[in-house]
Amino acid sequence: MRDSVILTLYRKELRSALRERSVVVNSILLPVFLYPTLLWVVFTAFTFVEGMTEGTRSRVTVHGLPAAHGEVLDSLGALPQIEIVAPPETVAEAEQRLAAGELDLVVEFLPAGGAGASLPDNFSVRLAYDRSIERSSRARNRVSDVIERHRQRWLERQAQLRSIPRADVVGFRVAPHSVSTERQLGTLILSEMLPMFLVVMVALGCFIPAIDSTAGERERSTWETTLTLAASRRDIVVAKYLHVATLGLIAGLLNVAAMFISMGPVMAPIIGQGGAGFEFALPPLAFPVMVLGAFALALFFAAAMMILAAFARTFKEGQGMVTPVYWLALIPLLLGQGSEATLTPITAAIPVGNVAMMMRDAVRGVFQWPLIGVTMAVSAAAVVLCLLLARSILRFEAFLLGTYEGSIVRFVRALSRIPTPPVGP
Repeated sequence: MRDSVILTLYRKELRSALRERSVVVNSILLPVFLYPTLLWVVFTAFTFVEGMTEGTRSRVTVHGLPAAHGEVLDSLGALPQIEIVAPPETVAEAEQRLAAGELDLVVEFLPAGGAGASLPDNFSVRLAYDRSIERSSRARNRVSDVIERHRQRWLERQAQLRSIPRADVVGFRVAPHSVSTERQLGTLILSEMLPMFLVVMVALGCFIPAIDSTAGERERSTWETTLTLAASRRDIVVAKYLHVATLGLIAGLLNVAAMFISMGPVMAPIIGQGGAGFEFALPPLAFPVMVLGAFALALFFAAAMMILAAFARTFKEGQGMVTPVYWLALIPLLLGQGSEATLTPITAAIPVGNVAMMMRDAVRGVFQWPLIGVTMAVSAAAVVLCLLLARSILRFEAFLLGTYEGSIVRFVRALSRIPTPPVGP
Protein backbone atom coordinates (compact mmCIF):
# COMPACT_ATOMS: atom_id res chain seq x y z
CA MET A 1 0.00 0.00 0.00
CA ARG A 2 1.60 3.27 -1.16
CA ASP A 3 0.48 6.52 0.43
CA SER A 4 1.35 8.65 -2.60
CA VAL A 5 -0.75 6.47 -4.88
CA ILE A 6 -3.68 6.53 -2.47
CA LEU A 7 -3.44 10.31 -2.17
CA THR A 8 -3.42 10.71 -5.96
CA LEU A 9 -6.41 8.42 -6.38
CA TYR A 10 -8.17 10.14 -3.50
CA ARG A 11 -7.82 13.55 -5.14
CA LYS A 12 -9.03 12.08 -8.42
CA GLU A 13 -12.13 10.65 -6.73
CA LEU A 14 -12.92 13.96 -5.04
CA ARG A 15 -12.59 15.90 -8.29
CA SER A 16 -14.83 13.40 -10.05
CA ALA A 17 -17.40 13.59 -7.25
CA LEU A 18 -17.50 17.39 -7.37
CA ARG A 19 -18.33 17.16 -11.07
CA GLU A 20 -21.38 15.01 -10.31
CA ARG A 21 -24.47 17.14 -9.74
CA SER A 22 -26.18 14.54 -7.53
CA VAL A 23 -23.16 14.27 -5.24
CA VAL A 24 -22.79 18.04 -4.87
CA VAL A 25 -26.50 18.54 -4.20
CA ASN A 26 -26.84 15.74 -1.64
CA SER A 27 -23.51 16.21 0.13
CA ILE A 28 -23.10 20.00 0.13
CA LEU A 29 -26.16 21.97 -0.95
CA LEU A 30 -28.72 19.78 0.83
CA PRO A 31 -27.26 20.15 4.35
CA VAL A 32 -26.49 23.85 3.92
CA PHE A 33 -29.80 25.04 2.52
CA LEU A 34 -32.54 22.44 2.44
CA TYR A 35 -32.72 21.22 6.02
CA PRO A 36 -32.65 24.66 7.71
CA THR A 37 -35.21 25.84 5.15
CA LEU A 38 -37.31 22.72 5.66
CA LEU A 39 -37.16 23.20 9.41
CA TRP A 40 -38.27 26.79 9.06
CA VAL A 41 -41.16 25.72 6.82
CA VAL A 42 -42.23 23.06 9.34
CA PHE A 43 -42.17 25.46 12.29
CA THR A 44 -43.94 28.17 10.31
CA ALA A 45 -46.59 25.70 9.17
CA PHE A 46 -46.97 24.52 12.76
CA THR A 47 -47.54 28.08 13.92
CA PHE A 48 -50.01 28.68 11.09
CA VAL A 49 -51.96 25.52 11.91
CA GLU A 50 -52.04 26.47 15.59
CA GLY A 51 -53.45 29.85 14.64
CA MET A 52 -56.05 28.22 12.40
CA THR A 53 -57.12 25.76 15.09
CA GLU A 54 -57.37 28.54 17.68
CA GLY A 55 -59.73 30.32 15.32
CA THR A 56 -62.13 27.37 14.96
CA ARG A 57 -65.40 27.64 16.89
CA SER A 58 -66.33 24.92 19.37
CA ARG A 59 -69.97 23.77 19.14
CA VAL A 60 -71.18 23.40 22.72
CA THR A 61 -74.55 22.53 24.24
CA VAL A 62 -75.37 23.09 27.93
CA HIS A 63 -77.84 21.03 30.01
CA GLY A 64 -79.19 21.55 33.53
CA LEU A 65 -77.59 24.94 34.16
CA PRO A 66 -78.85 26.29 37.54
CA ALA A 67 -80.39 29.75 37.47
CA ALA A 68 -77.85 30.95 40.06
CA HIS A 69 -75.04 30.25 37.60
CA GLY A 70 -76.49 31.83 34.49
CA GLU A 71 -73.35 33.92 34.02
CA VAL A 72 -71.56 30.75 32.87
CA LEU A 73 -73.67 30.75 29.73
CA ASP A 74 -73.03 34.47 29.26
CA SER A 75 -69.27 33.96 29.61
CA LEU A 76 -69.29 31.10 27.12
CA GLY A 77 -71.39 33.07 24.65
CA ALA A 78 -69.04 36.05 24.89
CA LEU A 79 -66.13 34.01 23.61
CA PRO A 80 -65.78 34.13 19.80
CA GLN A 81 -64.25 30.61 19.84
CA ILE A 82 -67.38 29.05 21.34
CA GLU A 83 -70.75 28.58 19.63
CA ILE A 84 -73.65 27.80 21.96
CA VAL A 85 -76.00 25.31 20.29
CA ALA A 86 -79.59 24.90 21.44
CA PRO A 87 -79.67 21.77 23.62
CA PRO A 88 -81.66 18.72 22.50
CA GLU A 89 -84.42 17.40 24.74
CA THR A 90 -82.19 14.87 26.51
CA VAL A 91 -78.50 14.51 27.30
CA ALA A 92 -78.49 11.12 25.58
CA GLU A 93 -79.63 12.71 22.33
CA ALA A 94 -76.93 15.36 22.67
CA GLU A 95 -74.27 12.71 23.12
CA GLN A 96 -75.53 10.94 20.01
CA ARG A 97 -75.05 14.14 18.09
CA LEU A 98 -71.58 14.44 19.65
CA ALA A 99 -70.68 10.94 18.42
CA ALA A 100 -71.99 11.87 14.95
CA GLY A 101 -69.70 14.91 14.85
CA GLU A 102 -72.50 17.48 14.97
CA LEU A 103 -71.35 18.74 18.39
CA ASP A 104 -67.93 19.17 19.99
CA LEU A 105 -68.91 19.16 23.68
CA VAL A 106 -71.89 18.38 25.89
CA VAL A 107 -71.91 20.22 29.22
CA GLU A 108 -74.18 18.78 31.94
CA PHE A 109 -74.59 20.54 35.30
CA LEU A 110 -75.36 18.17 38.17
CA PRO A 111 -76.04 18.68 41.90
CA ALA A 112 -72.91 18.61 44.07
CA GLY A 113 -72.37 15.44 46.02
CA GLY A 114 -70.92 14.70 49.44
CA ALA A 115 -70.01 17.62 51.70
CA GLY A 116 -70.40 20.04 48.80
CA ALA A 117 -74.17 19.44 48.81
CA SER A 118 -74.48 21.44 52.03
CA LEU A 119 -73.69 24.64 50.14
CA PRO A 120 -76.81 25.94 48.38
CA ASP A 121 -76.64 26.13 44.57
CA ASN A 122 -73.34 24.24 44.55
CA PHE A 123 -72.81 22.11 41.45
CA SER A 124 -70.66 19.58 39.67
CA VAL A 125 -70.11 19.44 35.92
CA ARG A 126 -69.87 16.52 33.51
CA LEU A 127 -68.15 17.26 30.21
CA ALA A 128 -68.81 14.72 27.43
CA TYR A 129 -66.36 14.96 24.52
CA ASP A 130 -64.67 12.81 21.88
CA ARG A 131 -61.07 12.28 22.91
CA SER A 132 -60.12 10.97 19.47
CA ILE A 133 -60.96 14.33 17.85
CA GLU A 134 -58.68 17.30 18.50
CA ARG A 135 -61.49 19.79 17.97
CA SER A 136 -63.57 18.14 20.72
CA SER A 137 -60.62 18.05 23.13
CA ARG A 138 -59.96 21.72 22.45
CA ALA A 139 -63.63 22.52 23.23
CA ARG A 140 -63.34 20.67 26.54
CA ASN A 141 -60.29 22.73 27.55
CA ARG A 142 -61.93 26.01 26.61
CA VAL A 143 -65.15 25.33 28.50
CA SER A 144 -63.47 23.84 31.58
CA ASP A 145 -61.34 26.99 31.93
CA VAL A 146 -64.45 29.21 31.84
CA ILE A 147 -66.31 27.05 34.37
CA GLU A 148 -63.32 26.88 36.72
CA ARG A 149 -62.93 30.65 36.73
CA HIS A 150 -66.66 31.06 37.41
CA ARG A 151 -66.51 28.55 40.25
CA GLN A 152 -63.66 30.41 41.93
CA ARG A 153 -65.52 33.73 41.71
CA TRP A 154 -68.75 32.16 43.00
CA LEU A 155 -67.01 30.51 45.97
CA GLU A 156 -65.37 33.80 46.92
CA ARG A 157 -68.75 35.56 46.83
CA GLN A 158 -70.30 32.85 48.98
CA ALA A 159 -67.43 33.17 51.43
CA GLN A 160 -67.93 36.94 51.69
CA LEU A 161 -71.65 36.48 52.41
CA ARG A 162 -70.76 34.13 55.26
CA SER A 163 -67.84 36.24 56.54
CA ILE A 164 -65.38 33.44 55.76
CA PRO A 165 -61.78 34.64 55.18
CA ARG A 166 -60.74 34.45 51.55
CA ALA A 167 -57.66 32.43 52.46
CA ASP A 168 -59.86 29.68 53.93
CA VAL A 169 -61.75 29.41 50.66
CA VAL A 170 -58.78 29.50 48.34
CA GLY A 171 -56.71 27.16 50.52
CA PHE A 172 -53.52 27.39 48.53
CA ARG A 173 -52.45 28.26 45.01
CA VAL A 174 -49.75 26.63 42.93
CA ALA A 175 -47.37 29.19 41.47
CA PRO A 176 -44.92 27.50 39.08
CA HIS A 177 -41.49 29.04 38.81
CA SER A 178 -38.82 27.73 36.46
CA VAL A 179 -35.20 28.11 37.55
CA SER A 180 -33.82 27.27 34.10
CA THR A 181 -31.98 30.00 32.25
CA GLU A 182 -32.39 31.04 28.63
CA ARG A 183 -29.15 29.25 27.77
CA GLN A 184 -30.35 26.02 29.41
CA LEU A 185 -33.56 26.12 27.39
CA GLY A 186 -31.60 26.70 24.20
CA THR A 187 -29.22 23.87 25.11
CA LEU A 188 -32.18 21.52 25.58
CA ILE A 189 -33.38 22.24 22.04
CA LEU A 190 -29.90 21.89 20.56
CA SER A 191 -29.25 18.59 22.36
CA GLU A 192 -32.43 17.10 20.91
CA MET A 193 -31.90 18.30 17.34
CA LEU A 194 -28.21 18.62 16.47
CA PRO A 195 -27.14 14.99 17.12
CA MET A 196 -30.13 13.65 15.21
CA PHE A 197 -29.49 15.83 12.18
CA LEU A 198 -25.75 15.13 12.31
CA VAL A 199 -26.21 11.33 12.19
CA VAL A 200 -28.80 11.55 9.43
CA MET A 201 -26.76 13.94 7.32
CA VAL A 202 -23.52 11.97 7.65
CA ALA A 203 -25.39 8.88 6.47
CA LEU A 204 -27.00 10.84 3.62
CA GLY A 205 -23.65 12.37 2.72
CA CYS A 206 -22.14 8.88 2.34
CA PHE A 207 -25.18 7.46 0.56
CA ILE A 208 -24.78 8.87 -2.97
CA PRO A 209 -20.92 8.80 -3.12
CA ALA A 210 -20.83 5.18 -1.89
CA ILE A 211 -23.17 4.08 -4.67
CA ASP A 212 -21.60 6.30 -7.34
CA SER A 213 -18.04 5.12 -6.66
CA THR A 214 -18.99 1.42 -6.89
CA ALA A 215 -22.24 0.57 -8.66
CA GLY A 216 -22.08 3.84 -10.59
CA GLU A 217 -18.69 2.94 -12.04
CA ARG A 218 -19.97 -0.47 -13.07
CA GLU A 219 -22.98 1.10 -14.76
CA ARG A 220 -20.73 3.56 -16.62
CA SER A 221 -18.37 0.69 -17.55
CA THR A 222 -15.40 2.51 -16.00
CA TRP A 223 -14.73 0.00 -13.19
CA GLU A 224 -12.57 -2.27 -15.38
CA THR A 225 -10.63 0.76 -16.61
CA THR A 226 -9.96 1.83 -13.04
CA LEU A 227 -8.59 -1.63 -12.24
CA THR A 228 -6.01 -1.27 -15.03
CA LEU A 229 -4.34 1.70 -13.29
CA ALA A 230 -0.79 1.30 -12.01
CA ALA A 231 -2.10 0.79 -8.51
CA SER A 232 -3.09 -2.22 -6.44
CA ARG A 233 -6.73 -3.05 -5.91
CA ARG A 234 -6.34 -2.27 -2.25
CA ASP A 235 -5.05 1.24 -2.98
CA ILE A 236 -7.98 1.90 -5.29
CA VAL A 237 -10.54 0.73 -2.73
CA VAL A 238 -8.88 2.68 0.12
CA ALA A 239 -8.90 5.87 -1.96
CA LYS A 240 -12.57 5.39 -2.78
CA TYR A 241 -13.36 4.65 0.86
CA LEU A 242 -11.59 7.78 2.11
CA HIS A 243 -13.35 9.89 -0.51
CA VAL A 244 -16.79 8.61 0.56
CA ALA A 245 -15.98 9.13 4.25
CA THR A 246 -14.74 12.67 3.52
CA LEU A 247 -17.94 13.66 1.77
CA GLY A 248 -20.01 12.17 4.59
CA LEU A 249 -18.00 14.09 7.18
CA ILE A 250 -18.34 17.34 5.22
CA ALA A 251 -22.10 16.84 4.87
CA GLY A 252 -22.52 16.28 8.60
CA LEU A 253 -20.41 19.24 9.70
CA LEU A 254 -21.99 21.59 7.17
CA ASN A 255 -25.41 20.57 8.38
CA VAL A 256 -24.52 21.19 12.03
CA ALA A 257 -23.06 24.60 11.17
CA ALA A 258 -26.10 25.58 9.11
CA MET A 259 -28.52 24.38 11.79
CA PHE A 260 -26.66 26.14 14.60
CA ILE A 261 -26.47 29.44 12.72
CA SER A 262 -30.11 29.38 11.63
CA MET A 263 -31.58 27.99 14.86
CA GLY A 264 -32.56 31.37 16.29
CA PRO A 265 -34.32 32.69 13.16
CA VAL A 266 -35.94 29.29 12.56
CA MET A 267 -37.37 29.09 16.08
CA ALA A 268 -38.53 32.73 16.09
CA PRO A 269 -42.08 31.98 14.83
CA ILE A 270 -42.69 29.78 17.90
CA ILE A 271 -40.63 31.24 20.73
CA GLY A 272 -41.21 34.89 19.97
CA GLN A 273 -39.75 37.75 18.04
CA GLY A 274 -36.02 37.28 17.55
CA GLY A 275 -35.98 34.04 19.55
CA ALA A 276 -36.64 35.81 22.88
CA GLY A 277 -36.41 33.48 25.85
CA PHE A 278 -33.81 31.14 24.35
CA GLU A 279 -30.07 31.46 23.98
CA PHE A 280 -28.30 29.00 21.69
CA ALA A 281 -24.71 28.29 22.67
CA LEU A 282 -22.41 25.26 22.87
CA PRO A 283 -19.72 24.43 25.43
CA PRO A 284 -16.21 24.82 23.94
CA LEU A 285 -15.44 21.11 24.35
CA ALA A 286 -18.63 20.16 22.49
CA PHE A 287 -17.13 21.13 19.13
CA PRO A 288 -14.20 18.66 19.12
CA VAL A 289 -16.41 15.90 20.54
CA MET A 290 -18.97 16.42 17.78
CA VAL A 291 -16.26 16.47 15.09
CA LEU A 292 -14.83 13.25 16.53
CA GLY A 293 -18.28 11.67 16.52
CA ALA A 294 -18.95 12.79 12.95
CA PHE A 295 -15.60 11.33 11.87
CA ALA A 296 -16.45 7.96 13.46
CA LEU A 297 -19.89 7.95 11.84
CA ALA A 298 -18.45 8.82 8.43
CA LEU A 299 -15.95 5.97 8.59
CA PHE A 300 -18.63 3.46 9.60
CA PHE A 301 -21.31 4.52 7.11
CA ALA A 302 -18.79 4.76 4.27
CA ALA A 303 -17.54 1.21 4.91
CA ALA A 304 -20.98 -0.36 5.39
CA MET A 305 -22.57 1.37 2.42
CA MET A 306 -19.69 0.70 0.04
CA ILE A 307 -19.71 -3.01 0.87
CA LEU A 308 -23.37 -3.34 -0.03
CA ALA A 309 -23.29 -0.96 -3.00
CA ALA A 310 -20.33 -2.82 -4.51
CA PHE A 311 -22.53 -5.84 -5.13
CA ALA A 312 -24.87 -3.87 -7.41
CA ARG A 313 -24.48 -3.63 -11.14
CA THR A 314 -26.44 -0.39 -11.56
CA PHE A 315 -26.96 2.79 -9.57
CA LYS A 316 -30.62 1.90 -9.00
CA GLU A 317 -29.70 -1.51 -7.58
CA GLY A 318 -27.17 0.16 -5.33
CA GLN A 319 -29.82 2.46 -3.89
CA GLY A 320 -31.97 -0.51 -2.98
CA MET A 321 -29.06 -2.36 -1.34
CA VAL A 322 -27.75 0.59 0.66
CA THR A 323 -31.10 1.98 1.85
CA PRO A 324 -31.43 -0.55 4.74
CA VAL A 325 -28.18 0.78 6.23
CA TYR A 326 -29.52 4.33 6.00
CA TRP A 327 -32.81 3.47 7.72
CA LEU A 328 -31.26 1.21 10.33
CA ALA A 329 -29.10 4.16 11.32
CA LEU A 330 -32.23 5.94 12.51
CA ILE A 331 -33.23 3.26 15.03
CA PRO A 332 -30.52 3.95 17.64
CA LEU A 333 -31.54 7.62 17.63
CA LEU A 334 -34.56 6.58 19.70
CA LEU A 335 -32.17 5.88 22.57
CA GLY A 336 -32.15 8.38 25.38
CA GLN A 337 -35.28 10.34 24.56
CA GLY A 338 -35.77 12.67 27.52
CA SER A 339 -33.67 15.43 29.01
CA GLU A 340 -32.36 13.29 31.89
CA ALA A 341 -30.96 10.40 29.83
CA THR A 342 -27.18 10.21 29.43
CA LEU A 343 -24.63 7.85 27.98
CA THR A 344 -24.37 4.57 29.93
CA PRO A 345 -22.07 1.52 29.61
CA ILE A 346 -24.90 -0.32 27.83
CA THR A 347 -25.71 2.39 25.30
CA ALA A 348 -21.99 3.03 24.75
CA ALA A 349 -21.78 -0.49 23.26
CA ILE A 350 -24.44 0.19 20.57
CA PRO A 351 -22.91 1.43 17.30
CA VAL A 352 -24.24 4.71 15.89
CA GLY A 353 -26.57 5.18 18.87
CA ASN A 354 -23.60 5.56 21.20
CA VAL A 355 -22.13 8.34 19.07
CA ALA A 356 -25.48 10.13 18.95
CA MET A 357 -25.81 10.04 22.74
CA MET A 358 -22.17 11.06 23.19
CA MET A 359 -22.75 14.16 21.10
CA ARG A 360 -26.04 14.80 22.87
CA ASP A 361 -24.26 14.83 26.22
CA ALA A 362 -21.53 17.07 24.82
CA VAL A 363 -24.06 19.68 23.72
CA ARG A 364 -25.44 19.68 27.27
CA GLY A 365 -21.95 20.05 28.74
CA VAL A 366 -21.75 16.46 30.07
CA PHE A 367 -18.42 14.78 29.27
CA GLN A 368 -18.06 11.22 30.56
CA TRP A 369 -14.58 10.61 29.23
CA PRO A 370 -14.36 6.87 30.09
CA LEU A 371 -17.65 6.21 28.28
CA ILE A 372 -16.56 8.47 25.42
CA GLY A 373 -13.49 6.26 25.13
CA VAL A 374 -15.68 3.14 25.08
CA THR A 375 -17.90 4.73 22.43
CA MET A 376 -14.98 5.49 20.15
CA ALA A 377 -13.51 2.02 20.73
CA VAL A 378 -16.81 0.37 19.77
CA SER A 379 -17.09 2.60 16.70
CA ALA A 380 -13.52 1.76 15.68
CA ALA A 381 -14.23 -1.94 16.14
CA ALA A 382 -17.31 -1.69 13.90
CA VAL A 383 -15.24 0.06 11.22
CA VAL A 384 -12.47 -2.55 11.46
CA LEU A 385 -14.99 -5.39 11.09
CA CYS A 386 -16.41 -3.74 7.97
CA LEU A 387 -12.94 -3.29 6.51
CA LEU A 388 -11.98 -6.90 7.26
CA LEU A 389 -15.16 -8.05 5.54
CA ALA A 390 -14.37 -5.86 2.55
CA ARG A 391 -10.83 -7.22 2.43
CA SER A 392 -12.04 -10.81 2.36
CA ILE A 393 -14.53 -10.03 -0.41
CA LEU A 394 -11.89 -8.29 -2.52
CA ARG A 395 -10.00 -11.57 -2.82
CA PHE A 396 -12.56 -12.85 -5.31
CA GLU A 397 -12.21 -11.98 -8.97
CA ALA A 398 -15.94 -12.52 -9.47
CA PHE A 399 -16.64 -9.63 -7.12
CA LEU A 400 -14.26 -7.22 -8.84
CA LEU A 401 -15.44 -8.03 -12.35
CA GLY A 402 -19.12 -8.49 -11.49
CA THR A 403 -19.39 -11.85 -13.26
CA TYR A 404 -21.95 -13.01 -10.70
CA GLU A 405 -24.55 -10.70 -12.35
CA GLY A 406 -25.11 -8.50 -9.32
CA SER A 407 -26.68 -8.89 -5.83
CA ILE A 408 -25.20 -10.53 -2.75
CA VAL A 409 -27.22 -13.72 -3.23
CA ARG A 410 -25.89 -14.21 -6.77
CA PHE A 411 -22.37 -13.54 -5.56
CA VAL A 412 -22.69 -16.26 -2.90
CA ARG A 413 -24.09 -18.65 -5.50
CA ALA A 414 -21.20 -17.85 -7.83
CA LEU A 415 -18.71 -18.61 -5.05
CA SER A 416 -20.32 -21.99 -4.47
CA ARG A 417 -19.45 -22.90 -8.06
CA ILE A 418 -15.78 -21.91 -7.64
CA PRO A 419 -13.61 -24.87 -6.51
CA THR A 420 -10.98 -22.72 -4.78
CA PRO A 421 -11.07 -18.98 -4.18
CA PRO A 422 -8.50 -17.05 -6.19
CA VAL A 423 -5.59 -15.43 -4.43
CA GLY A 424 -5.78 -11.64 -4.16
CA PRO A 425 -3.03 -9.23 -5.09
